[in-house]
Amino acid sequence: MRHDWASHPDRLLAYSTVPGEQLPAGVLLTWTFHHPDSRARNRPSVSACPLLRCHILPAFGDLHLGKITPPTVRSWNAALARKHPVTAAKAYRLLSGIQATDVADELIGRNPCVVKGASQERSPERPMLSIAEVDVLTAALPEPWRIAVELAAWCHLRLGEVLGLERRDIDLLHRRIHVERTAYDVGGRLQLGPPKTEAGRRTVSIPPHVVPTLERHLRASVGPESFSPLLSGPKGGRLRRHPLNMAWQGARQELGRLEIHFHDLRGAGLTWAATQGATTRELMARAGHASPAALLRYQHAAEDRDAVIAEALSGLAESAHTASRSDPSAGYSRDDGEGVPGGTSSTTLLGCTSEESGRPGSNRHDQLGRLRFYH
Repeated sequence: MRHDWASHPDRLLAYSTVPGEQLPAGVLLTWTFHHPDSRARNRPSVSACPLLRCHILPAFGDLHLGKITPPTVRSWNAALARKHPVTAAKAYRLLSGIQATDVADELIGRNPCVVKGASQERSPERPMLSIAEVDVLTAALPEPWRIAVELAAWCHLRLGEVLGLERRDIDLLHRRIHVERTAYDVGGRLQLGPPKTEAGRRTVSIPPHVVPTLERHLRASVGPESFSPLLSGPKGGRLRRHPLNMAWQGARQELGRLEIHFHDLRGAGLTWAATQGATTRELMARAGHASPAALLRYQHAAEDRDAVIAEALSGLAESAHTASRSDPSAGYSRDDGEGVPGGTSSTTLLGCTSEESGRPGSNRHDQLGRLRFYH
């Protein structure tokens, strides 16, 4: 009979004297997850609990811990990845982290999670939203919840971060939002916890055009106490994911784009920021990302900006051809203007200097190597 180990972590004490590899895997996996002070030095966040409950324990819960082998893990991961590749990567990382703790605690001899590349998420590129489409989505939501769309798009907050905000986190005087907590939906219950990474605990500047809307929302829809939630549910209390998701379904139907997820607002906003010259480090800080690799999933090539670049390249080619007709030996370099008519650098020909682009030194030769354009 399959045991619901995740529902009864208190019963795990009965197994405290059993050798590690003879334990039912569900016992130790759940113990490691739920008891950070005893055995789990690499305990995952609470948000990972559905992965444990829905994907890891059903596959391994009734095996002896020593029976979880690399081939077993490989088969499980492959089957899950065929249907849900992103979930498979997240579940694999969770299992690997738990097993690493068990190895450190000398409960098992080696970590069976050795599948090359299994921890890497290969998410398909998400669709892009325009500012006009975000305005439609905002207007389609109930008025007390509209600010959620604006904060996701313009401040690049995750849904859990938006739901975790409280009055004390909003600094209108300095136009800042302090992201200190996130709301998780675990087993149908709303729980508050720290952001998913240390980088997620951050301060985000609010674009000036959002401040009046946020100020009206605080005045009309948020309690006076400092810990009052920014978003309240239909019956009071903190807004949960389900009511907001239901309202979101109607909003995207009105827009006519059913493929859009709430998280796509964040990706769109980060793309807009990139087109305005934000550096990778600046985007990481606003998004709460710990690495550039995570940020790249939200980067999109904006078609209007791509057209500008294409026109600038034609201008560069025309300048090169003109120079070539007058001086066949003319060459083109980037920074010193050597060989470019009038001493103009190729950076200028592309429409802006590094100072004008808002990204100081973003095209320097020490970052990109020597670029020379010859006819």
